[in-house]
Amino acid sequence: MPLPFLYDLVTNGPPKWLPSWARDPWTLFEIGAAAGIIYLLKGYCSGATCLAERNMHGRVVMITGGTSGIGAATARALAQRGAQIVLLTHLPPSNPFLADYIGELREQTKNQMIYAEHVDLSSLLSIRQFATKWIDNAPPRRLDMIILCAVTVTPPGKERVETCEGIEEMWMVNYLANFHLLGILSPALRAQPFDRDVRIILPTCSSYISSPPVNDELPKTAWTPGAAYARSKLALMIFGRAFQKHLNAYKRPDQLPMNARVIFVDPGFSRTPGTRRWMTRGSLLGLAVYLFTYVLSWIFLKSSEMGAQSILYAAMEPELQRGAGGKLIKECIEVDFARTDVKSEEIAKKLWEASDMLIMKTEKEHAALRASEKKAQERKDQEEKDTEQAREIDALVSTIRKGKEEENKTSQRKGKKAR
Repeated sequence: MPLPFLYDLVTNGPPKWLPSWARDPWTLFEIGAAAGIIYLLKGYCSGATCLAERNMHGRVVMITGGTSGIGAATARALAQRGAQIVLLTHLPPSNPFLADYIGELREQTKNQMIYAEHVDLSSLLSIRQFATKWIDNAPPRRLDMIILCAVTVTPPGKERVETCEGIEEMWMVNYLANFHLLGILSPALRAQPFDRDVRIILPTCSSYISSPPVNDELPKTAWTPGAAYARSKLALMIFGRAFQKHLNAYKRPDQLPMNARVIFVDPGFSRTPGTRRWMTRGSLLGLAVYLFTYVLSWIFLKSSEMGAQSILYAAMEPELQRGAGGKLIKECIEVDFARTDVKSEEIAKKLWEASDMLIMKTEKEHAALRASEKKAQERKDQEEKDTEQAREIDALVSTIRKGKEEENKTSQRKGKKAR
Protein backbone atom coordinates (compact mmCIF):
# COMPACT_ATOMS: atom_id res chain seq x y z
CA MET A 1 0.00 0.00 0.00
CA PRO A 2 2.64 2.64 0.84
CA LEU A 3 4.69 1.94 -2.30
CA PRO A 4 1.85 2.54 -4.81
CA PHE A 5 0.89 5.69 -2.92
CA LEU A 6 4.46 7.03 -3.05
CA TYR A 7 4.73 6.12 -6.74
CA ASP A 8 1.50 7.96 -7.50
CA LEU A 9 2.69 10.93 -5.41
CA VAL A 10 5.94 11.17 -7.39
CA THR A 11 4.43 10.68 -10.85
CA ASN A 12 1.12 12.56 -10.52
CA GLY A 13 1.86 14.96 -7.69
CA PRO A 14 -0.14 15.48 -4.48
CA PRO A 15 -3.77 14.29 -4.48
CA LYS A 16 -6.43 16.85 -5.38
CA TRP A 17 -8.23 16.39 -2.04
CA LEU A 18 -5.30 17.96 -0.18
CA PRO A 19 -5.66 21.70 0.61
CA SER A 20 -3.75 24.08 -1.65
CA TRP A 21 -1.18 24.98 1.02
CA ALA A 22 -0.34 21.29 1.53
CA ARG A 23 0.39 20.95 -2.22
CA ASP A 24 2.72 23.97 -2.28
CA PRO A 25 6.37 22.77 -1.96
CA TRP A 26 7.53 26.17 -0.67
CA THR A 27 4.89 26.20 2.10
CA LEU A 28 5.86 22.68 3.10
CA PHE A 29 9.51 23.74 3.15
CA GLU A 30 8.69 26.70 5.41
CA ILE A 31 6.72 24.47 7.81
CA GLY A 32 9.54 21.92 7.90
CA ALA A 33 12.14 24.64 8.45
CA ALA A 34 10.11 26.17 11.29
CA ALA A 35 9.65 22.75 12.91
CA GLY A 36 13.37 22.05 12.56
CA ILE A 37 14.30 25.40 14.13
CA ILE A 38 11.92 24.78 17.07
CA TYR A 39 13.34 21.27 17.50
CA LEU A 40 16.96 22.54 17.52
CA LEU A 41 16.08 25.47 19.80
CA LYS A 42 14.28 23.15 22.20
CA GLY A 43 17.25 20.77 22.24
CA TYR A 44 19.68 23.63 22.89
CA CYS A 45 17.59 25.15 25.70
CA SER A 46 17.13 21.72 27.32
CA GLY A 47 20.84 21.67 28.10
CA ALA A 48 23.32 18.83 28.42
CA THR A 49 22.49 15.28 29.45
CA CYS A 50 24.47 13.56 32.19
CA LEU A 51 26.48 10.68 30.74
CA ALA A 52 28.16 9.74 34.01
CA GLU A 53 27.03 6.55 35.73
CA ARG A 54 27.76 5.19 39.16
CA ASN A 55 26.66 2.32 41.36
CA MET A 56 24.62 3.99 44.12
CA HIS A 57 23.56 0.81 45.96
CA GLY A 58 24.13 1.14 49.69
CA ARG A 59 24.90 4.88 49.56
CA VAL A 60 22.90 7.16 51.86
CA VAL A 61 21.75 10.38 50.18
CA MET A 62 20.10 13.17 52.17
CA ILE A 63 17.99 15.56 50.06
CA THR A 64 16.09 18.73 50.86
CA GLY A 65 13.39 19.86 48.43
CA GLY A 66 13.06 16.30 47.17
CA THR A 67 9.28 16.27 46.76
CA SER A 68 8.93 18.68 43.83
CA GLY A 69 10.78 20.15 40.88
CA ILE A 70 14.46 19.42 40.33
CA GLY A 71 14.83 17.88 43.79
CA ALA A 72 12.13 15.29 43.06
CA ALA A 73 13.72 14.43 39.69
CA THR A 74 17.12 14.03 41.39
CA ALA A 75 15.71 11.85 44.16
CA ARG A 76 13.93 9.64 41.62
CA ALA A 77 17.03 9.21 39.45
CA LEU A 78 19.28 8.32 42.40
CA ALA A 79 16.67 5.97 43.86
CA GLN A 80 16.47 4.15 40.51
CA ARG A 81 20.21 3.55 40.83
CA GLY A 82 19.76 1.96 44.27
CA ALA A 83 20.61 4.81 46.64
CA GLN A 84 19.03 5.03 50.08
CA ILE A 85 17.13 8.33 50.02
CA VAL A 86 16.45 10.41 53.13
CA LEU A 87 13.98 13.18 52.26
CA LEU A 88 14.00 16.16 54.62
CA THR A 89 10.45 17.46 54.33
CA HIS A 90 8.36 20.28 55.76
CA LEU A 91 5.46 17.87 56.24
CA PRO A 92 5.66 15.14 58.91
CA PRO A 93 6.07 11.57 57.60
CA SER A 94 2.57 10.74 58.84
CA ASN A 95 1.02 13.23 56.40
CA PRO A 96 -1.15 11.23 53.94
CA PHE A 97 0.01 13.20 50.89
CA LEU A 98 3.68 12.65 51.75
CA ALA A 99 3.04 8.98 52.52
CA ASP A 100 1.36 8.54 49.12
CA TYR A 101 4.25 10.31 47.38
CA ILE A 102 6.87 8.09 49.02
CA GLY A 103 4.79 5.00 48.24
CA GLU A 104 4.57 5.95 44.56
CA LEU A 105 8.29 6.76 44.46
CA ARG A 106 9.14 3.35 45.94
CA GLU A 107 6.90 1.64 43.42
CA GLN A 108 8.28 3.59 40.43
CA THR A 109 11.94 3.08 41.35
CA LYS A 110 11.61 -0.49 42.76
CA ASN A 111 13.51 0.84 45.78
CA GLN A 112 12.08 0.49 49.30
CA MET A 113 14.96 2.41 50.93
CA ILE A 114 13.20 5.78 50.71
CA TYR A 115 11.85 7.53 53.78
CA ALA A 116 11.22 11.03 55.12
CA GLU A 117 12.40 13.01 58.13
CA HIS A 118 10.49 16.04 59.36
CA VAL A 119 12.60 19.21 59.13
CA ASP A 120 11.14 22.70 58.85
CA LEU A 121 13.85 24.72 57.08
CA SER A 122 12.23 27.96 58.21
CA SER A 123 12.88 27.04 61.86
CA LEU A 124 16.32 26.95 63.48
CA LEU A 125 14.90 24.81 66.29
CA SER A 126 13.54 22.17 63.89
CA ILE A 127 16.89 21.98 62.06
CA ARG A 128 18.82 21.63 65.32
CA GLN A 129 16.49 18.92 66.64
CA PHE A 130 16.88 16.82 63.50
CA ALA A 131 20.63 17.32 63.02
CA THR A 132 21.54 16.63 66.65
CA LYS A 133 19.40 13.49 66.57
CA TRP A 134 21.25 12.40 63.41
CA ILE A 135 24.76 12.84 64.84
CA ASP A 136 23.82 11.49 68.29
CA ASN A 137 24.66 7.97 67.27
CA ALA A 138 27.59 5.66 67.95
CA PRO A 139 29.07 4.55 65.67
CA PRO A 140 28.36 7.52 63.33
CA ARG A 141 25.55 6.92 60.84
CA ARG A 142 26.53 6.49 57.22
CA LEU A 143 26.13 9.63 55.10
CA ASP A 144 27.54 9.63 51.56
CA MET A 145 25.86 12.67 50.05
CA ILE A 146 23.86 15.78 50.96
CA ILE A 147 21.94 17.54 48.18
CA LEU A 148 20.36 20.83 49.29
CA CYS A 149 17.71 21.54 46.65
CA ALA A 150 15.16 23.29 48.87
CA VAL A 151 14.51 26.91 47.92
CA THR A 152 11.80 29.49 48.40
CA VAL A 153 10.95 32.48 46.23
CA THR A 154 8.95 35.60 47.00
CA PRO A 155 7.23 36.68 43.74
CA PRO A 156 8.00 40.15 42.35
CA GLY A 157 5.85 42.87 43.82
CA LYS A 158 5.04 40.93 46.99
CA GLU A 159 5.79 42.09 50.52
CA ARG A 160 8.75 40.97 52.59
CA VAL A 161 8.00 37.74 54.47
CA GLU A 162 9.56 36.75 57.79
CA THR A 163 9.69 33.37 59.49
CA CYS A 164 8.21 32.72 62.92
CA GLU A 165 11.68 33.50 64.32
CA GLY A 166 11.81 36.93 62.69
CA ILE A 167 14.28 36.16 59.86
CA GLU A 168 13.59 37.12 56.25
CA GLU A 169 12.22 33.97 54.60
CA MET A 170 14.50 33.68 51.55
CA TRP A 171 17.61 34.42 53.60
CA MET A 172 16.55 31.74 56.09
CA VAL A 173 15.50 28.91 53.75
CA ASN A 174 17.94 29.50 50.88
CA TYR A 175 21.04 30.18 52.97
CA LEU A 176 20.86 30.17 56.76
CA ALA A 177 19.07 26.81 57.00
CA ASN A 178 21.84 25.18 54.92
CA PHE A 179 24.51 26.94 57.00
CA HIS A 180 22.90 25.68 60.22
CA LEU A 181 22.28 22.14 58.95
CA LEU A 182 25.78 21.59 57.58
CA GLY A 183 27.35 23.17 60.64
CA ILE A 184 25.71 20.64 62.96
CA LEU A 185 26.21 17.69 60.57
CA SER A 186 29.90 18.54 60.11
CA PRO A 187 31.08 15.88 62.64
CA ALA A 188 29.07 13.22 60.80
CA LEU A 189 30.68 14.21 57.50
CA ARG A 190 34.21 14.25 58.92
CA ALA A 191 33.70 10.89 60.63
CA GLN A 192 33.00 8.97 57.41
CA PRO A 193 35.66 6.34 56.54
CA PHE A 194 38.33 7.39 54.07
CA ASP A 195 37.19 4.93 51.39
CA ARG A 196 33.82 6.68 51.04
CA ASP A 197 33.22 9.39 48.48
CA VAL A 198 31.35 12.06 50.44
CA ARG A 199 29.82 14.93 48.46
CA ILE A 200 27.89 18.03 49.55
CA ILE A 201 26.02 19.36 46.50
CA LEU A 202 24.73 22.93 46.65
CA PRO A 203 22.45 23.93 43.74
CA THR A 204 22.71 27.64 42.99
CA CYS A 205 21.45 30.11 40.41
CA SER A 206 23.08 32.57 38.01
CA SER A 207 21.19 35.35 39.79
CA TYR A 208 24.07 35.47 42.29
CA ILE A 209 26.00 37.50 39.70
CA SER A 210 23.72 40.52 40.21
CA SER A 211 23.58 40.21 44.00
CA PRO A 212 24.44 43.11 46.31
CA PRO A 213 27.39 42.47 48.65
CA VAL A 214 26.44 39.93 51.30
CA ASN A 215 28.20 41.69 54.17
CA ASP A 216 26.15 44.84 53.60
CA GLU A 217 22.79 44.97 55.31
CA LEU A 218 19.81 44.88 52.96
CA PRO A 219 17.48 47.41 54.64
CA LYS A 220 13.74 46.90 54.46
CA THR A 221 13.39 50.11 52.44
CA ALA A 222 15.74 48.78 49.73
CA TRP A 223 14.46 45.20 49.90
CA THR A 224 13.20 43.64 46.67
CA PRO A 225 12.46 39.94 46.00
CA GLY A 226 15.08 39.77 43.24
CA ALA A 227 17.88 41.32 45.30
CA ALA A 228 17.04 39.22 48.37
CA TYR A 229 16.97 35.98 46.37
CA ALA A 230 20.26 36.75 44.60
CA ARG A 231 21.89 37.71 47.91
CA SER A 232 20.85 34.42 49.51
CA LYS A 233 22.38 32.45 46.63
CA LEU A 234 25.64 34.44 46.73
CA ALA A 235 25.86 33.88 50.49
CA LEU A 236 25.36 30.14 49.99
CA MET A 237 28.22 29.99 47.49
CA ILE A 238 30.58 31.98 49.72
CA PHE A 239 29.70 29.76 52.67
CA GLY A 240 30.15 26.59 50.58
CA ARG A 241 33.73 27.54 49.72
CA ALA A 242 34.42 28.36 53.37
CA PHE A 243 32.83 25.07 54.49
CA GLN A 244 35.19 23.17 52.18
CA LYS A 245 38.15 24.86 53.89
CA HIS A 246 36.59 24.00 57.25
CA LEU A 247 36.46 20.33 56.24
CA ASN A 248 40.00 20.38 54.86
CA ALA A 249 41.34 21.85 58.11
CA TYR A 250 40.18 18.79 60.06
CA LYS A 251 42.97 16.37 60.98
CA ARG A 252 41.66 12.85 60.58
CA PRO A 253 42.73 10.27 63.20
CA ASP A 254 44.10 8.10 60.37
CA GLN A 255 46.12 11.10 59.06
CA LEU A 256 44.58 10.66 55.60
CA PRO A 257 43.27 13.56 53.48
CA MET A 258 39.69 14.77 53.78
CA ASN A 259 37.32 12.78 51.55
CA ALA A 260 34.35 15.20 51.67
CA ARG A 261 33.93 17.69 48.82
CA VAL A 262 31.57 20.60 48.28
CA ILE A 263 30.27 20.91 44.71
CA PHE A 264 28.16 23.80 43.40
CA VAL A 265 25.67 23.19 40.60
CA ASP A 266 23.84 25.68 38.39
CA PRO A 267 20.95 23.63 36.96
CA GLY A 268 19.72 26.46 34.73
CA PHE A 269 16.19 27.76 34.33
CA SER A 270 13.59 25.00 34.60
CA ARG A 271 9.83 24.64 34.76
CA THR A 272 9.71 24.14 38.52
CA PRO A 273 7.07 25.32 41.02
CA GLY A 274 9.43 28.07 42.17
CA THR A 275 10.00 29.34 38.63
CA ARG A 276 6.27 29.28 37.91
CA ARG A 277 5.60 31.20 41.10
CA TRP A 278 8.15 33.81 40.08
CA MET A 279 6.85 34.12 36.52
CA THR A 280 3.19 34.31 37.53
CA ARG A 281 3.98 36.84 40.29
CA GLY A 282 1.84 34.74 42.59
CA SER A 283 -1.43 35.93 41.04
CA LEU A 284 -4.29 34.31 39.11
CA LEU A 285 -3.81 36.77 36.25
CA GLY A 286 -0.15 35.85 36.03
CA LEU A 287 -1.09 32.17 36.03
CA ALA A 288 -3.51 32.76 33.14
CA VAL A 289 -0.79 34.54 31.15
CA TYR A 290 1.65 31.73 31.92
CA LEU A 291 -0.78 29.09 30.69
CA PHE A 292 -1.60 31.11 27.56
CA THR A 293 2.12 31.44 26.70
CA TYR A 294 3.09 27.97 27.93
CA VAL A 295 4.58 27.02 24.58
CA LEU A 296 7.30 29.62 25.13
CA SER A 297 8.09 28.19 28.57
CA TRP A 298 8.13 24.70 27.07
CA ILE A 299 10.69 25.77 24.47
CA PHE A 300 13.01 28.01 26.48
CA LEU A 301 12.86 26.42 29.93
CA LYS A 302 14.14 22.98 30.88
CA SER A 303 12.00 20.27 32.32
CA SER A 304 12.70 19.24 35.92
CA GLU A 305 14.38 16.06 34.64
CA MET A 306 16.75 18.03 32.40
CA GLY A 307 17.40 20.54 35.16
CA ALA A 308 18.53 17.66 37.37
CA GLN A 309 21.17 16.48 34.87
CA SER A 310 23.96 18.69 36.20
CA ILE A 311 23.15 17.66 39.77
CA LEU A 312 23.32 14.00 38.74
CA TYR A 313 26.66 14.73 37.06
CA ALA A 314 27.93 16.25 40.31
CA ALA A 315 26.68 13.18 42.19
CA MET A 316 28.10 10.51 39.89
CA GLU A 317 31.07 11.87 37.91
CA PRO A 318 34.16 9.96 39.15
CA GLU A 319 36.56 12.80 38.28
CA LEU A 320 34.97 15.00 40.95
CA GLN A 321 36.11 12.49 43.56
CA ARG A 322 39.67 13.61 42.92
CA GLY A 323 41.20 17.02 43.39
CA ALA A 324 40.01 19.95 45.45
CA GLY A 325 36.40 20.65 46.30
CA GLY A 326 34.48 23.87 45.74
CA LYS A 327 33.96 23.42 42.00
CA LEU A 328 31.04 24.86 40.02
CA ILE A 329 29.22 22.62 37.53
CA LYS A 330 26.97 23.95 34.78
CA GLU A 331 25.65 21.94 31.84
CA CYS A 332 27.65 18.93 33.07
CA ILE A 333 31.01 20.70 32.78
CA GLU A 334 33.15 22.62 35.25
CA VAL A 335 32.98 26.40 34.90
CA ASP A 336 34.53 29.31 36.76
CA PHE A 337 32.76 31.61 39.19
CA ALA A 338 31.48 34.87 37.76
CA ARG A 339 32.25 36.86 40.91
CA THR A 340 35.57 37.17 42.70
CA ASP A 341 34.00 37.69 46.14
CA VAL A 342 32.91 34.03 46.10
CA LYS A 343 36.56 33.15 46.75
CA SER A 344 37.27 35.98 49.22
CA GLU A 345 38.38 34.62 52.60
CA GLU A 346 37.75 37.96 54.32
CA ILE A 347 34.15 38.14 53.11
CA ALA A 348 33.61 34.47 54.00
CA LYS A 349 34.94 35.02 57.53
CA LYS A 350 32.65 38.02 58.14
CA LEU A 351 29.65 36.16 56.71
CA TRP A 352 30.36 33.07 58.84
CA GLU A 353 30.72 35.12 62.03
CA ALA A 354 27.58 37.17 61.30
CA SER A 355 25.58 34.00 60.57
CA ASP A 356 26.79 32.36 63.79
CA MET A 357 25.86 35.44 65.80
CA LEU A 358 22.41 35.63 64.17
CA ILE A 359 21.71 31.97 64.92
CA MET A 360 22.97 32.26 68.49
CA LYS A 361 20.97 35.41 69.18
CA THR A 362 17.78 34.05 67.60
CA GLU A 363 18.02 30.70 69.37
CA LYS A 364 18.63 32.35 72.76
CA GLU A 365 15.72 34.74 72.33
CA HIS A 366 13.31 32.03 71.25
CA ALA A 367 14.58 29.58 73.89
CA ALA A 368 13.78 32.20 76.53
CA LEU A 369 10.42 32.84 74.88
CA ARG A 370 9.61 29.11 74.84
CA ALA A 371 10.68 28.85 78.49
CA SER A 372 8.41 31.73 79.50
CA GLU A 373 5.55 30.27 77.46
CA LYS A 374 6.15 26.90 79.10
CA LYS A 375 6.05 28.48 82.59
CA ALA A 376 2.92 30.40 81.70
CA GLN A 377 1.32 27.20 80.42
CA GLU A 378 2.40 25.35 83.56
CA ARG A 379 0.87 28.10 85.73
CA LYS A 380 -2.30 27.97 83.68
CA ASP A 381 -2.42 24.17 83.97
CA GLN A 382 -1.79 24.41 87.74
CA GLU A 383 -4.54 27.00 88.11
CA GLU A 384 -6.92 24.81 86.16
CA LYS A 385 -5.88 21.84 88.27
CA ASP A 386 -6.40 23.81 91.49
CA THR A 387 -9.76 25.05 90.23
CA GLU A 388 -10.79 21.51 89.36
CA GLN A 389 -9.66 20.25 92.79
CA ALA A 390 -11.57 23.04 94.51
CA ARG A 391 -14.63 22.18 92.43
CA GLU A 392 -14.28 18.51 93.40
CA ILE A 393 -13.88 19.43 97.08
CA ASP A 394 -16.95 21.70 96.92
CA ALA A 395 -18.90 18.91 95.25
CA LEU A 396 -17.73 16.44 97.93
CA VAL A 397 -18.63 18.83 100.76
CA SER A 398 -22.02 19.47 99.17
CA THR A 399 -22.61 15.73 98.87
CA ILE A 400 -21.65 15.16 102.54
CA ARG A 401 -23.91 18.04 103.65
CA LYS A 402 -26.83 16.63 101.69
CA GLY A 403 -26.14 13.19 103.14
CA LYS A 404 -26.20 14.55 106.69
CA GLU A 405 -29.39 16.45 105.99
CA GLU A 406 -31.01 13.27 104.70
CA GLU A 407 -29.82 11.38 107.81
CA ASN A 408 -31.32 14.07 110.04
CA LYS A 409 -34.63 13.95 108.21
CA THR A 410 -34.68 10.14 108.43
CA SER A 411 -33.93 10.18 112.16
CA GLN A 412 -36.68 12.78 112.76
CA ARG A 413 -39.22 10.65 110.89
CA LYS A 414 -38.23 7.58 112.93
CA GLY A 415 -38.62 9.60 116.14
CA LYS A 416 -42.13 10.67 115.21
CA LYS A 417 -43.15 7.11 114.45
CA ALA A 418 -41.76 5.90 117.76
CA ARG A 419 -44.11 8.31 119.65
